[in-house]
Amino acid sequence: MKVLVTGSAGQLGQDVMLQLQKQGHEVMGCGRKEMDITVLERCQEVIKEFGPDVVIHCAAYTAVDDAESDVNSAYMINATGSRNVAIAAEKNGSKLVYISTDYVFDGMGIDPYHEYDNTNPKSIYGKSKKAGEILVQSLSSKFFIVRTSWVYGKHGSNFVKTMLKMGQEKSFLQVVDDQMGSPTYTVDLAKILLELIQTEKYGIYHASNSGSCTWYEFTQAIFEEAEEVLGLKFSAQLVPCSTEEFHRLAPRPRNSVMEHLSIRTNGFQDLRPWREGLRDFLQELT
Repeated sequence: MKVLVTGSAGQLGQDVMLQLQKQGHEVMGCGRKEMDITVLERCQEVIKEFGPDVVIHCAAYTAVDDAESDVNSAYMINATGSRNVAIAAEKNGSKLVYISTDYVFDGMGIDPYHEYDNTNPKSIYGKSKKAGEILVQSLSSKFFIVRTSWVYGKHGSNFVKTMLKMGQEKSFLQVVDDQMGSPTYTVDLAKILLELIQTEKYGIYHASNSGSCTWYEFTQAIFEEAEEVLGLKFSAQLVPCSTEEFHRLAPRPRNSVMEHLSIRTNGFQDLRPWREGLRDFLQELT
């Protein structure tokens, strides 16, 4: 299978590329230099020339707080860029995977969100990713919209790496304890993406490691597992705090937990528990 990956140098993109190569697929990775997704003609040119069976669209504007003041860039990449990729993929007859986010929900619900629950994004980032979803659904006849959450991996910066560093450097560490979500290891996410693209079971999917926790509980687990797996010692006193005490420019969903209804009803195996993914990630750092 020929697969083109946008955002191939990013945290998820790199692991998607590695998993595809392991399975023997012919892969083309595209960063901005190879294919600027904000230019429709360039997307059409590159995708036509490579002729992929599948386009996995990982490229995105993900600076959640910056997006609040940089609205044009967020929409240019997440909406217009996704439209351009969708048009080019459809013209080539390619399947399209669009990576979306838990931020398309307002996070005010009590229960885990189903794939077809109403979305109500509150941040510019969430709104721009929702715009990308709408454009993909409108322009592609063979799409997988895959919403994920709290992503971390070996490549790039992320919450786990930040906590490992701060836990050893700080004496006092406040972490939000009233936002719930599901940490997701990029390798596990990449594996379910590879399963999806080999089918015609199109639609919206929620894909995160199973189970849930707060950011504070996630940090506790990071410290516990890192002490066991890596032998690290942490000097920081971990203190829970509220969302209001830890002010950020962009609103965060209080509840980011997503139900994996589509994975189950389409016969796929659910992603493993988040703590198992965390342990494997830490072992990969050794």
